[in-house]
Amino acid sequence: MARKYIDCREVPSEKKCSITISADSEEELLEAAAQHAVAVHGHQDTPELRSQLKGAMHEGRPPE
Repeated sequence: MARKYIDCREVPSEKKCSITISADSEEELLEAAAQHAVAVHGHQDTPELRSQLKGAMHEGRPPE
């Protein structure tokens, strides 16, 4: 199974967040990214948010 990641820099935000979150499974990455979106960006944890997060996932390792 390939590693997956989400790069916050790809998502427009007033916070200009530069966090990249990675995990070995989609489920683990989705949970961590949802927690980050709620705690840091003030989003509500909704099915729509999780769908957007799934759409922002990439396979492999984040670029440096």
